[in-house]
Amino acid sequence: MTVPATAPDQGAAEASPAGALSRLIQEALDEGLSYGDIAARSIDPQTGTTVVKQYLHKIVKAPPANPPSPVQLRAIAAGLRKSERRVKEAAAQQWLEYEATELAGYDEEVRIIVGHLAGKSKAELRQWRAMIEAAERAQRED
Repeated sequence: MTVPATAPDQGAAEASPAGALSRLIQEALDEGLSYGDIAARSIDPQTGTTVVKQYLHKIVKAPPANPPSPVQLRAIAAGLRKSERRVKEAAAQQWLEYEATELAGYDEEVRIIVGHLAGKSKAELRQWRAMIEAAERAQRED
């Protein structure tokens, strides 16, 4: 997800019963694809490994306790025609409860991702905030 550097991510606070990867697959279904359509395209470009429609159905309807492997995630990304990064972020969110926000407005070569800073001391949080604010000021001055 990409948001302006100064705006909070409004979607992150909303709870959903379905996990993030489950929702990505469901969105493709809602757009008219079938599990079979997605499975037919779900081929890992590096290894040729495929993902079957039953596994995709399971992710949506009764997600397994363990996340898909990196190879399976690459195949699912191909099947959904989403970036590998987006599919891996969704899997991390669904199985690891990991949230990240990408700050927008930087050039193509710079991506800043702020992960959860939970557990950081107040001093460390002030340091992170100062670094982000300094980067925003520098961008505005350019």
